Amino acid sequence: MYEGLSVGVVIPARNEAGNIAAVVAELLDLRTEAGQRVVDDLVVCDNGSTDGTADRARAAGARVVVENTPGYGIACLAALAALRPVDVVLFVDGDRSCRTRQAIDLLRAIADGADMVVGSRALGRMEPGALSPPQIAGNRVAAVLIRLLWGKPLTDLGPFRAIRADALRRLDMRDTAYGWTVEMQVKAIQHDLRLVETPVDSLRRRSGRSKVGGTVRGVIGASAGILGTIFRLRCSRVPPFNRKRKTTHGNAGP
Repeated sequence: MYEGLSVGVVIPARNEAGNIAAVVAELLDLRTEAGQRVVDDLVVCDNGSTDGTADRARAAGARVVVENTPGYGIACLAALAALRPVDVVLFVDGDRSCRTRQAIDLLRAIADGADMVVGSRALGRMEPGALSPPQIAGNRVAAVLIRLLWGKPLTDLGPFRAIRADALRRLDMRDTAYGWTVEMQVKAIQHDLRLVETPVDSLRRRSGRSKVGGTVRGVIGASAGILGTIFRLRCSRVPPFNRKRKTTHGNAGP
């Protein structure tokens, strides 16, 4: 619970046995200044791992679901389906590429009135090698396209993000692969959500190889998925988001 808002965490993970336990433990250990536990529920989706990721996540205190069909988006959707009703959903990768303590910064922005907050690695401190050159270039190209097509200045498609559960339901997320993050941001713009960015650090301490920047296939797949999603959504039409919310908390499931 943070500022009266219940918080659920979604972590998609594939072959992150060397990282997942630390990510889960750090998130479950998050406390407010008053000592209140921040995270009310945490679900890891094991996306077809072969290295014991699920077992290590459970041992660290996570609830685990399994989705063997590969895809970042489908893993997020599977974890969301298992998440208990919460007010805010926090998305975190399982590779230790971020400072989990900075989740408080994302949640603070939500408590201050934002509907969705994206942790921007471009605005924060980036350790050398944390992102590959194709990842950095891809983020910049996507940000330029979004600014040109929708007039919204963005700096990153960072996976470290938080969104109100009622807003997330309205977005009706569909992408099952690499277009998931940009779909959420573009739909947030289309629905006139209060979308903000906050600086987050990008770390290189992960063990193992990045699923995107670490392979040519990953780079090509991510680029095609992101660009295809942007142009598909440019042709769509959606009504503005209804900002009327209930005054009570804890009954807004993902």
